[in-house]
Amino acid sequence: MFNEDALLQELRFKAIRSSGSGGQHVNKVSSKIELTFNLSESHVFNEEQKERLQNKLQHRLTKDGVLILQCDESRSQHKNKALAIKRLLALIRASLIIPKRRVPTKIPKSVIRKRLKNKRNLSDKKANRRKPKVD
Repeated sequence: MFNEDALLQELRFKAIRSSGSGGQHVNKVSSKIELTFNLSESHVFNEEQKERLQNKLQHRLTKDGVLILQCDESRSQHKNKALAIKRLLALIRASLIIPKRRVPTKIPKSVIRKRLKNKRNLSDKKANRRKPKVD
């Protein structure tokens, strides 16, 4: 599908301070990871794959074709980096899947007959619940 090792070489990481409340340590440690991947300049994917990724990830890409992911789930920078990489790979794998084309099939006559028979039975059942018409 694609070379993950070559893809990892193209990634850029930046460590930044996490947002939110914290203790004495929070203002000194940059544990949040920002992963950037420039899809338009990537050599890992061919043109067809790039086009598919552009379409699937268009709401996540910047105008320059850069994908930005942030991770601050863990207090460890290394864990956040691993999580960001894992998310990126999952996102790319899911985007590169080509869905199978649905082949429409003809409805069998027996299924149509069965549906109409059930419909007639239900109609008769409800008709029998009504009060009889007296002339």
